[in-house]
Amino acid sequence: MGRLVTFLLAACLSFTAVGAEAIKGERKEVFGDVTVHYNTFNSTYLQPDIAKSAELIRSKNQGVINVSVIKAGKPLVAQVSGTVKDLTSKSIPLSFKQITEQGAIYYIAQFPVEQQETRTFTINVQTGGDSNSFSFNQELFPGE
Repeated sequence: MGRLVTFLLAACLSFTAVGAEAIKGERKEVFGDVTVHYNTFNSTYLQPDIAKSAELIRSKNQGVINVSVIKAGKPLVAQVSGTVKDLTSKSIPLSFKQITEQGAIYYIAQFPVEQQETRTFTINVQTGGDSNSFSFNQELFPGE
């Protein structure tokens, strides 16, 4: 599971695997003293043993969104939810699960990637009594 945390951190901070459009170098949103890092990638980038340990499906038609919440340089437990919309505004709920290991906390969810298209992600992060939302667009491609 240690490899999973390392991979997800690297994915959160650097992967642009499923998106070819220009994006911010570091994908994050800041809400006061809380920073939310996020990224998407195709599930085929996961090694089979890592996908299995995280209970993720490896498929060229499955994407992964990874979210981490940080406060004062430390991971923060949060409630993460969201949706992904296609160009026709069809909305798919994202079912995030928390992964905690070695002082790191990640929230991951999978979503279908049936064809190349730009999708709009809306992410909601609740920490304590505070609730924050943000949206971003990502061009997605099915894997090879």
